[in-house]
Amino acid sequence: MGFGELFILAIGLSMDAFAVSVCKGLCMKKASGKAMVTCGSWFGGFQGLMPLIGFLLGSLFAAAIQNIDHWVAFGLLAIIGINMLKEACSKEEKNSCECDCNLSFKMMFTMAVATSIDALAVGISLAMAGNVNIWVAVGLIALVTFSLSAAGVKIGSVFGDKFEKKAQVAGGVILIFLGVKILLEHLGIL
Repeated sequence: MGFGELFILAIGLSMDAFAVSVCKGLCMKKASGKAMVTCGSWFGGFQGLMPLIGFLLGSLFAAAIQNIDHWVAFGLLAIIGINMLKEACSKEEKNSCECDCNLSFKMMFTMAVATSIDALAVGISLAMAGNVNIWVAVGLIALVTFSLSAAGVKIGSVFGDKFEKKAQVAGGVILIFLGVKILLEHLGIL
């Protein structure tokens, strides 16, 4: 998987964290630099850590399922992408995120874990896909998520919740396309 594909994957994975950061920014009259760095650090850190854990777990049993690994990678990415699309489509237009600008350890830890569970499954997919430098992937995912989450806080405080639904749809579509690409490459179609 090349740098461009990893960058697109990083953007797709960061969309949930971006949407939550926008929600955090909604309740702030003015987004402080501290709030932006706090959200970016929590979300970026966990989005980077979870694929590494997933990759290590996936590497343990990759040899055992080598004949179907591309189907596993495709399935996981497709399921995550479809769930993101369902969530985006099922939310009500009005008040789609709760106004809670609490940046406490407990709140941010919970939100960071919740938004990065899909990254764990993506890490497993990366182990199955092969030819992935996990350190580049983890660093890029963490950096992109940090940047988009920090920006999300500011965007939320300025523009409101216009972008939350669109971000989740974009993230879901990106993950589905990456899953299809992995499958088609392993089947020799691409």
